[in-house]
Amino acid sequence: MSLPMPAAVPVASEEERVDPARCQACGGTLRVRFAAVRDPQTREAFSILECTRCGLGHTAPRPKDLASYYRGYHGGRHGKTADYCARRRVRILRQVADSSACRLLDIGCGDGSFLLAARAAGWTVVGTEMNTGPARQLGLEVYPHISDVQSHAPFDAISLWHTFEHLPDPRATLGEIRGLLSSNGVLIIAVPNAGGLQARAFRAKWFHLDVPRHLYHFTRSSLANLLQSEGFIPFREWHQEFEYDLLGWSQSALNLAPGPPNLFFDLLRGFKPPIGKLPSVLAWLSGALLTALAIFLVPVGTLTRRGGTLIIAARRAQHPHGS
Repeated sequence: MSLPMPAAVPVASEEERVDPARCQACGGTLRVRFAAVRDPQTREAFSILECTRCGLGHTAPRPKDLASYYRGYHGGRHGKTADYCARRRVRILRQVADSSACRLLDIGCGDGSFLLAARAAGWTVVGTEMNTGPARQLGLEVYPHISDVQSHAPFDAISLWHTFEHLPDPRATLGEIRGLLSSNGVLIIAVPNAGGLQARAFRAKWFHLDVPRHLYHFTRSSLANLLQSEGFIPFREWHQEFEYDLLGWSQSALNLAPGPPNLFFDLLRGFKPPIGKLPSVLAWLSGALLTALAIFLVPVGTLTRRGGTLIIAARRAQHPHGS
């Protein structure tokens, strides 16, 4: 049984999708939500524009070359929680996929930890990642582009774990995915929840805005409407990924104070920020304290369905719009 979803909104035409003043998902007009959000790496300022129709957030302006904004981005992002995260994602996959399913595509597979866990659980796995090196070194079959995996289709499951918000054209990506998914296959998308409690509390200082790498900022309704408009039926949701939600509370709170942004996060992943030893120690202590306190806040977001992370599982509609 499918979940109750927001009322459908119109789909953007091709002309509306290339108009920077229009929503790239539904063609609605855009208004300023946050005039200035700082990139924690470069300290450049970007705006976040919000669709007046579906609520989808758009980072503006969009850099012509995003590659420079990903330098140093991937290393150590999960650290000690990587195995726990991968096992949790495999459990979610098992909950929604057909018991006879066997072929998995993970788009934006990072270092391949989830693919390794899925392979150990019996799946035949393929991934995509713009930097294929780390995953390929683990013996995984990983390609730089979605178009490169056509020969491996159809897939019984396709996942995008915190990848969808990075993609320049989410509608076009869903069209590609639809063509790669088997008739009874399942799509799993995890994104930061721009309509959640954390996003509302910390606004432009929210850790998971991460401009300009996050090109889009999804609420539950904007993601559900986009999926429906592209021929998918959402049928199950989850409202947290524990380590993402935990750090979303603590690091966002720390970002309200003066000083380098995301300092505690950088220390956690082994980076050495250009500050002295005493500020680093203080950042460790304050970050650890706030993270401990945040343990009590994560369940609140989960129970209210407004956590820092939104995960939606969807299936292909038998008769998608326009077909």
